[in-house]
Amino acid sequence: MPLIPEEPQIHESAQGPRVTPATGRTASTPRPVPGPRNAASPRPGRPGPGPARPAPSVPRAHGSPSQAATAASPQAENRSVPQIQLIPAPAAGALDAADEAVDLLLDSGRAPADVLVLTTGEQHPWAEHELSFGEGAYWAQHDARDDVFYADAASADRATARPVVVVAVNGGTDEEAARALPTALDRAGSLLIVCGDPQRVNAVLGAGV
Repeated sequence: MPLIPEEPQIHESAQGPRVTPATGRTASTPRPVPGPRNAASPRPGRPGPGPARPAPSVPRAHGSPSQAATAASPQAENRSVPQIQLIPAPAAGALDAADEAVDLLLDSGRAPADVLVLTTGEQHPWAEHELSFGEGAYWAQHDARDDVFYADAASADRATARPVVVVAVNGGTDEEAARALPTALDRAGSLLIVCGDPQRVNAVLGAGV
């Protein structure tokens, strides 16, 4: 059954799975591949010094910025079933939409270690870079749980649960997405954000969740 659009927002107070459409977006400019990380490096996906990045167009909660932060804060995690938030984006723009969603979550008070990002198509540039040092070092960062972690959806079974999981439906077949989204929902403690084509995502979620 088609889902009824409602006011877009990222929040975690409603009960039961739900897909909430957000405003449309177009793909932004490609992100540079991150360099070697150290304690002084910005977190994955966050731009370094330079002109300020435009405010993300991902959905925000009703009310003031402080209310939006409260809605996305860990204190709101009193639910047994994750909420599902849909951010419409073409496959080519799904990674950018996911990055902006992560920025909004962190700006709202989320800890980086609370967030897992999965991709159904090509890897996020951060994951590609870290995997160049070997899978051992890559998964050691996952186990350390001190930052946002980016992984291929095919590896989601290896990832441990985190309060928020963001999925970029940036490629792959419908069958691969149908496997990835239920697994991502299982890994999400309180919120699953899916960035992708609404018709495709709703069809997959309706069949798999």
